Amino acid sequence: MNRFTASGDPALMPFKLLAENRAPCVLLIGAHCDDIEIGCGGLLLRLAAAWPTGRFNWVTLSSDAERERETRAAAQRLLAGVESVHFDIATHKQSYFPFVAAAIKDHFEELKRRCTPDLILTHARDDLHQDHRLTNELTWNTFRNHLILEYEVPKYDGDLGRPNLFVPLTRQEMAAKCDALMECFPSQQGRSWFTRNTFEALARIRGIECNASDGFAEAFYARKACIGF
Repeated sequence: MNRFTASGDPALMPFKLLAENRAPCVLLIGAHCDDIEIGCGGLLLRLAAAWPTGRFNWVTLSSDAERERETRAAAQRLLAGVESVHFDIATHKQSYFPFVAAAIKDHFEELKRRCTPDLILTHARDDLHQDHRLTNELTWNTFRNHLILEYEVPKYDGDLGRPNLFVPLTRQEMAAKCDALMECFPSQQGRSWFTRNTFEALARIRGIECNASDGFAEAFYARKACIGF
């Protein structure tokens, strides 16, 4: 289990890793294009500023050519200035993850062989979308000695819970996250929930819950973590 220390920028206190004289490695896992951006786009802006020499591995499990272009464009905005970003965009059948789980499990096993992350960002365990839920299960099944934070994605199912780790965002960071979502994902503009108001409203609620100075925050589930002093 990775250990982390509370020091430096208060907004990044949980993310200053005690490690090994090397650039940190971050693994981002999303079932679909836009999941990572919705769930932790604001945190990515913070991490890009704090760890420009870090290694970011961006994994999307279900995509097509159009949506891959969209997520790459959004990632370039959110991780601007980062020296090393590796994309792994797969084409597992959307909404069928439980029925094609063996192939996705093989994908995770290959990922484990070539990536040793310090921090993993993935879907939440209690997410009611079957693709999101399986992604979470395979993340925990594959990575047993890592710091895993689970992000949330608003949706029709109404599965938002009570997260226990918060990342306050400035107004500028919130605006940059929403700009990336609204400008880089034209394929999603017809969806009633895919609006700037949706993303700002959830961040506003989480900002209230953690008393964020600018009123906005992203929230995560930290189910297991070791703290080093």
